[in-house]
Amino acid sequence: MNLSRIHILVVDDERALCAGLQEALRREGYSVDTAHDAPAALKRVEARLYNLVVTDVRLPGSDGLQLLREVRQRSPDTQFIVMTAYGTVENAVTAMKDGAYDYLLKPVDVKRLRAVVVKALELQAVVAENSELRERLRKRSEQPTQLVGESEAVRRLVRTAEEVARSDVTVLLEGESGTGKELVARLIHNRSPRAARPFIFVNCAALTETLVEAELFGHARGSFTGAIADKPGRFHLADGGTLFLDEIGDLGPKGQGDLLRVLEDGMFRMVGGTALQRVDVRIIAATNKNLAEAVATQKFREDLYYRLQIVPILVPPLRDRADDIPLLIESFLEHFAAKYLRRRKQLSGEALQLCQRFPWPGNVRQLRNVVERLVVTCPDPVIGVEALPEFLHTHDREASTFAMRVGMTLAEAEKLLIRQTLSRLTSNREEAARALGVSRRTLQYKLKRYGLLDSQP
Repeated sequence: MNLSRIHILVVDDERALCAGLQEALRREGYSVDTAHDAPAALKRVEARLYNLVVTDVRLPGSDGLQLLREVRQRSPDTQFIVMTAYGTVENAVTAMKDGAYDYLLKPVDVKRLRAVVVKALELQAVVAENSELRERLRKRSEQPTQLVGESEAVRRLVRTAEEVARSDVTVLLEGESGTGKELVARLIHNRSPRAARPFIFVNCAALTETLVEAELFGHARGSFTGAIADKPGRFHLADGGTLFLDEIGDLGPKGQGDLLRVLEDGMFRMVGGTALQRVDVRIIAATNKNLAEAVATQKFREDLYYRLQIVPILVPPLRDRADDIPLLIESFLEHFAAKYLRRRKQLSGEALQLCQRFPWPGNVRQLRNVVERLVVTCPDPVIGVEALPEFLHTHDREASTFAMRVGMTLAEAEKLLIRQTLSRLTSNREEAARALGVSRRTLQYKLKRYGLLDSQP
């Protein structure tokens, strides 16, 4: 990805700080502008679409919270990271409830800033960058949803998600990596009565045993070395909204115990705190692992498993809904053309068919990455089959051949050839007959002769 096309605005009245952060982010390859008060920041936002705004909570003439609200009215998908001094952490929490991605304590740790910027931009990449595109996707689907597809698998998934959205029941999303479990979680949140409240994402795989409790429940001032101020946990930030626990199967034993305790009674203590606290949070968990097997091998707590999977929802892999691939490709082409300011593009018919024949082990995420690469690297308005990545061609060549052992009879070889033609090339018998160089009647006779009628359409 060309990071120079990512536009970031740094807003702070401390000019030296602005210049330092600007230089640090420019070294990463981003395009970075600065402003020293809210009016100047708004003027820049009116002139350019920013992917991300890094702003101080306190600004001359306004404040960072008001700036967030005004920018979001103009550009709903712009991500925000707020900077705050120790005494104004409460304002940072308010900013996150208003939609900021995260906050940083001053003095800003540049290494942490770089990491948070990457995560905020990754989140932004999940959704389309302009409302016009989202509206077109909404109209193309039978039901308004962020999930693109018209297959029965997707329609069933959306129906289930919208049904469970009406209640506060705990949901467990299961499916392979890259299938779009976070999109389903956001769909449930956006269709629920909690839609106006925060949607807080937690990557459980990144929570170490020593930090999990503080990350989930926060810590009190003085609870450990370096804890010079109260810090709210993810449960605090999600109060009134939804807490999405991704990769729940990677949560360690301690984290599983801590989570089970709060799920059972809805109460917890901050690390180093004494008072019990209660929040109103709806839990959605997701995993790409088989939790039932993890329970059987004692790698996951059985009581937590049953507490989470009150409503299990399976998000299907892309290979099980290949009919959706053209719609997904079309939406990604449109999205990335807008993102990178490229002209509209489309795949040739042959290229589209090649994409539909591939099983996509990385699922929608892998397809999305391929389309992004094509939009950036292909100058022509029609993307031909020759422009597709080599792994697609390799798979197609391998799928178009099969092995026959020496010593097979002609009848065995003919039976194998017919079966492979119908399963790998086309299930249409008339097309298969043409490919084999025989009449449809002859093919029908051979299917009956070799006992293939019951196994073929």
